[in-house]
Amino acid sequence: MGLLQRLFGTPTPPASNPARWVVLDVETTGLDTRRDDLLAIAALAVHFKPDVAPCLPVQDSFEAELHRSSDHNNKNNILLHGIGVGAQRAGRPPAEVLTAFEAWVGDAPLVAFHAPFDQAVIGRAMKLHLQREWSTRPWLDLAPMAAALFPQQGVRFRSLDDWLQHFGIPNAVRHQAAADTLATAELLLRLWPAARQRQCTSFAAWASLARHHKMVSTA
Repeated sequence: MGLLQRLFGTPTPPASNPARWVVLDVETTGLDTRRDDLLAIAALAVHFKPDVAPCLPVQDSFEAELHRSSDHNNKNNILLHGIGVGAQRAGRPPAEVLTAFEAWVGDAPLVAFHAPFDQAVIGRAMKLHLQREWSTRPWLDLAPMAAALFPQQGVRFRSLDDWLQHFGIPNAVRHQAAADTLATAELLLRLWPAARQRQCTSFAAWASLARHHKMVSTA
């Protein structure tokens, strides 16, 4: 049983809900999105209601490890993501995991810290195992969003660890998909009051602000 299942119970497929965002994190065999493999996905839904702070509802979560043979395992990568040979062999078939994940996400937009990496990894896995594209879904990168809302810290902070330390968000198992997902969801909740002060309460508004800050900061 995974961390999110222990915390939130058995995943429940949600009804379509435009006020539901999915926060996720992945573990991979490396950092090259063109060739490294997806090992695990963990995701939590954040639910929004008018004039109410967002919440993480019980059971609306997803967590799975993908089956992979040990032929190409790298000891250094295992030390990083902690998913050993036995766990990789015991994982579920990739196509099964990705199909279940797609169904669980539904029409919810996706959120991740340094989202382009997660987007590329999942997109490659979808194309490899399900023979279809998954690139049209809306994504939000929480890294530039945090920097836009807290510019004084944003000029110095680069990693998720920086923001977690700033907000006092614990993460006892760094570089483990479920723990990183929970920490990222907590970060989103901490950012919400600052976003609301700027009348930024929809996913489209968050994504627009994040894109604008990223363009300005890299210009």
